[in-house]
Amino acid sequence: MENLIDWDTYLKTFDTILSSEKLQKPYDNPTYLEYVKLNKSRQKRWLKTVTLDPVLIERIKAISSPQSWYLITEPWCGDAAHSVPFIKLMSDLNSFITLKIVWRDTAPFMIDNYLTNGGKSIPKLVVRDENEEDVFVWGPRPEPCQKLFLELKNQNISYEEQKVTLQNWYNTDKGITLQKEFLSWLKSTLQT
Repeated sequence: MENLIDWDTYLKTFDTILSSEKLQKPYDNPTYLEYVKLNKSRQKRWLKTVTLDPVLIERIKAISSPQSWYLITEPWCGDAAHSVPFIKLMSDLNSFITLKIVWRDTAPFMIDNYLTNGGKSIPKLVVRDENEEDVFVWGPRPEPCQKLFLELKNQNISYEEQKVTLQNWYNTDKGITLQKEFLSWLKSTLQT
């Protein structure tokens, strides 16, 4: 896959976008550029403040065979700013896990195989075993947040109000639900 990058490259992409004099689409749109600024800040905050659940840590450390964690995302994605740091920190717990960032909007389009209700919603994490078989797919949001998003959308709530409501949900939840969803997966389907 040609659009795979590592974590350091992912972080540098934010700086490259923000310091570029000639911006590529969609970052030539001031709104998208603002999203990148906000997401860089939010991501940095989560990376500093995250406390992972001890039981989750134990289960991740118990993984005993290679896994590739394909994280489909983009710098403009607000939901990613709240979930990607947790996924990164979880992946760092075990040397059998290799985190690979996959751009949603760059060919080949891995996201096309992992649509949400027919859409290319991100972030999306695809966990594959040593044979490159899918063992877990997560995203684009923790289930209660996804339910909230769909309710807001169905009520025709403005995009700005949706963003604020979801931001508040993430700030209140503090990654607890995401961790519970991963722990549930590890307990139920993974042989460790």
